[in-house]
Amino acid sequence: MSDRGGAGGSRRRRTGSRPSGQGGGGGPAAAEEVRDVGAGGDAPASAPEKDKDRDADVGGGPWDLRCHRLQDSLFSSDSGFSNYRGILNWCVVMLILSNARLFLENLIKYGILVDPIQVVSLFLKDPYSWPALCLVIVANAFAVAAFHVEKRLAVGALTEQAGLLLHTLNLATILCFPASVAFLLESITPVGSVLALATYTILFLKLFSYRHVNLWCREHRASAKAKADLYYFLFAPTLCYELNFPRSPRIRKRFLLRRLLEMLFFTQLQVGLIQQWMVPTIQNSMKPFKDMDYSRIIERLLKLAVPNHLIWLIFFYWLFHSCLNAVAELMQFGDREFYRDWWNSESVTYFWQNWNIPVHKWCLRHFYKPMVRRGYSKWVARTGVFLASAFFHEYLVSIPLRMFRLWAFTGMMAQIPLAWIVSRFFRGNYGNAAVWLSLIIGQPVAVLMYVHDYYVLHHEPLAAEA
Repeated sequence: MSDRGGAGGSRRRRTGSRPSGQGGGGGPAAAEEVRDVGAGGDAPASAPEKDKDRDADVGGGPWDLRCHRLQDSLFSSDSGFSNYRGILNWCVVMLILSNARLFLENLIKYGILVDPIQVVSLFLKDPYSWPALCLVIVANAFAVAAFHVEKRLAVGALTEQAGLLLHTLNLATILCFPASVAFLLESITPVGSVLALATYTILFLKLFSYRHVNLWCREHRASAKAKADLYYFLFAPTLCYELNFPRSPRIRKRFLLRRLLEMLFFTQLQVGLIQQWMVPTIQNSMKPFKDMDYSRIIERLLKLAVPNHLIWLIFFYWLFHSCLNAVAELMQFGDREFYRDWWNSESVTYFWQNWNIPVHKWCLRHFYKPMVRRGYSKWVARTGVFLASAFFHEYLVSIPLRMFRLWAFTGMMAQIPLAWIVSRFFRGNYGNAAVWLSLIIGQPVAVLMYVHDYYVLHHEPLAAEA
């Protein structure tokens, strides 16, 4: 039976002895030659295979007695060794086992907390009142208004100054109207308010781009007629308007079905993890905050970091891969670059440039480059981008919660000094580790801050009255 080794399934054979060419007075030494015989004949062994064969060689010459040679340990940087696949697999196994233990501990301590009825109550207080959905429907009025303004600008019925004024009023109303309704209407829930405000924020960015591109076309005497494809743009998975979008040739049904199943599965998984894992941890964090027990606060923070980060990763895949690809496939939208390799980020700046490509493209096209062209420095333009991002983060959190604490705003603006620190003092893998650490620890801090303040404002007074 022949020996088989390696991926190629080669077999080895022994050849007869041959005279040794070493040394003077002794007779010919017996030697064995081991050759790999492939399917097509004899083939020379590669360099790594020769090293392996040298260790297994049993020749009888005097040089075969050597077992040492000049070489570095594998973990030394000079060794050139880079295959740590087994260690990576070990890390994955340890991660799975440690989280399985936490999950089992959670089930033993709290039982099954997943409740689909409770999820419905997060969106609706009254089954006969749907304020968030009504807000989304009303958003069509602002899109139609922008369309008619551009239509009149295209035929010269409005001056550019009048068009700018009307667009400014329309965009300002897009941000102020839903915020006023969400803040004053008691029947709207925080989750419903977040969804409505997110819809209006996307509409704001899209209509800003719509007006900007049509203005550029008019300035360059191009065809700037307002087209009826506005609604295609509003539903397309992009924030940047173009007169002609790249289109895919057909709808791939299997691809679409996989994305829809992923959307359904990951939605259920996120809801289950939030109810089963995050909510009990957050509830148990209120007493340490009230007592200002810093050691317990840090322990709660680290305990919350694991489920929060896991849910964030699942949310990223659910939104940027499953949802946006499903929408793009239905609309035959050709540009599917919704994210890049942000997980390899060695700087904070690289992360923000690559984890959310639709927003990054909008900021680069309609904010950063126009500021640079007007004479602002790149640092000022970059700060302006972070300032706008900080505003929208706070807008989407403070208004639904009906409290203004500026934790989200502060967290976003803190990215500017953090980006400088990481780029100045951390390089390569250390920079990548610093980025991951800021993501894993930073988000739970903001979550606990908002939950604590929300609990103090809304639940402690009720508990005191009771």
